[in-house]
Amino acid sequence: MAASAAAAASCRRESPRRGPTLWSVSRTSTRHSRRPARALALAALAVILAAGPLAGCTLAGPRAGMAAAHPKGGASAHSAAAGRGRPGTGLAGNGAAGNATALPLPGGPAFRGEGTWRPVGRRVHGAPAVYEAEVIPPGGSQRAGIAWMDTRLLAARLYSGSESPGGTGWHYSAPVASAQAVTLVAAFNGGFQMKDARGGYFAEGRNPYPLARGAASLVFYASGAVTVGTWGADVRQVRGVVAVRQNLTLLVSGGRPTAAARGDWHHWGNTCGVTSCAAWVPEVEHQWRSGVGVTASGALVYALGPGLAPLQLAWLLARAGALRGMELDINPEWPVFAAYGPAAAAGRATPVNGRRLLATVQGPGTFFERQWARDFITMSAR
Repeated sequence: MAASAAAAASCRRESPRRGPTLWSVSRTSTRHSRRPARALALAALAVILAAGPLAGCTLAGPRAGMAAAHPKGGASAHSAAAGRGRPGTGLAGNGAAGNATALPLPGGPAFRGEGTWRPVGRRVHGAPAVYEAEVIPPGGSQRAGIAWMDTRLLAARLYSGSESPGGTGWHYSAPVASAQAVTLVAAFNGGFQMKDARGGYFAEGRNPYPLARGAASLVFYASGAVTVGTWGADVRQVRGVVAVRQNLTLLVSGGRPTAAARGDWHHWGNTCGVTSCAAWVPEVEHQWRSGVGVTASGALVYALGPGLAPLQLAWLLARAGALRGMELDINPEWPVFAAYGPAAAAGRATPVNGRRLLATVQGPGTFFERQWARDFITMSAR
């Protein structure tokens, strides 16, 4: 307990006497020697994250009173407590959860507005349901984006594609239909093509790829609830489960990166090179990556960014409060998160009123394109 208190205290304060913070090492040294500085910062990050959960210095913590989902029971237990869900205090400090919108950053912000939550997308029952923030992860030099989604206000659904998982005849597939567009708040990419996912797929009563025990799983329930966990341990096939999207193994468990996240980066998928995705171009560890996680309160968090190592993606999810997190699709062409804000409360989401979390190749119009052949997830007003 004393160790946890000490760790929380170290997140809350900066001490010049201890030398530069992890953030300042990664940001000031890179102008002279990017690779050594990045390696040093990632090594330091691994040591810090291996020490224990990031409790007390998370980037987001929903307002107290938002109940956690109960994945083993097949349904969520949404709180009746007063107060809307909302991202809480930031990367340092443990102030009044849900009241702070500015996120103090170790080493200070690298750019104006870094770590500041902003509500995006249509309001649900008069309240924001999605918040976004941008940060630069330790060892990085480019902005990454994080989205926090209030699952008390939003229902999740898995859309299937003719390429992933494959096949035709899916009821929910691109493009998003008008009937669903009137409640659509946000959408984001799914996982790898199934030949690379090392897991299974289940949706609409169809199981084209058997679900694999031990695989990281994004699990959807008939109630609209959604969670993330290891199949056969955290989550399993119970009454109420209507879809499961598996991809590799967990990236975050117990609020901190897994051993695999700190290990060989090749475990986390084949990447493009620096300038090309051609097969003969050497792969690089730091590439576009995306991931999703679930917090203790049941909120869903999504992260993506360019130039990310698996450990940095794990850091983003853990700092956003994820207890369990998994990697989704990678490389420049596939990751995308979009929020939709039609002018009218009951207006339809369209490519025009959508906005990207970051400047990704895909955009808000992707999910409305009939030719989009990959699976994706929608978050809609309850």
